[in-house]
Amino acid sequence: MPTPIPWLLALPALAGLSFLVLPLLGLLIRAPWSNAWQVITDDEALLALRLSLITATVAMVLAVLLGVPLAWLLARSDLPAMGWLRAVITVPLVLPPVVGGVALFTVLGRSGLLGWPLYQLTGFAFPFTPYAVVLAQTFVALPFLILSVEGALRAADRRYEDAAATLGARPLTIFSRVTLPLIGPGVAAGAVLAWARALGEFGATITFAGNFPGTTRTMPLQVYLALETDPSAALMLSVLLLAVSVLVLVLLRDRWVNRW
Repeated sequence: MPTPIPWLLALPALAGLSFLVLPLLGLLIRAPWSNAWQVITDDEALLALRLSLITATVAMVLAVLLGVPLAWLLARSDLPAMGWLRAVITVPLVLPPVVGGVALFTVLGRSGLLGWPLYQLTGFAFPFTPYAVVLAQTFVALPFLILSVEGALRAADRRYEDAAATLGARPLTIFSRVTLPLIGPGVAAGAVLAWARALGEFGATITFAGNFPGTTRTMPLQVYLALETDPSAALMLSVLLLAVSVLVLVLLRDRWVNRW
């Protein structure tokens, strides 16, 4: 039997839904559909979209490789410093993205803590390169994956891990053969969130990587640039970015999340 919804909950829920949906509908309504093909097939727009898809995917892979072990440490370790570590990990969620870009400069810039010796040894510097785009996107997206995987680890039934340990399985075997399959939906959901956050990153990217066409100008930066010179093109590019995000999110969820 369906649970009745109290009107005191239905009204704010409807208001919240409207607040989220109406701006998207406004974007679709006001977009200049008559010259959509011309805007979408513009060389600079295609370059920006291609760069965004590549860097967001690489950032997602890095977030999985770095975030899953860190989430396991948060969920399974009982060290007293875990509370402080979790607080540090969640800082990028509330930190202004521009501040995140400045922070990356202090560490990986040409005169940064790690960037300076790297530049002295190799002559390579991260800022204003596609690598800087990936690093900025990973920095802001990593906490989303960590929190998602940590939640999945805490919800997982540890009796399977205990049984494997009792049978003599080594810790790495338990993690790869038991734990990882158990938290698969959480990892997939976290990866989707990390990818979406990386795709939409703006502040840290423009601060740490700059805004160079074909090199560091991602789709959000292209939309911002178009907004200053051609607002109608900015609307159409925003619709394109929205469509790509929704399409990929739906496909990923259908393939990796809903089947579990």
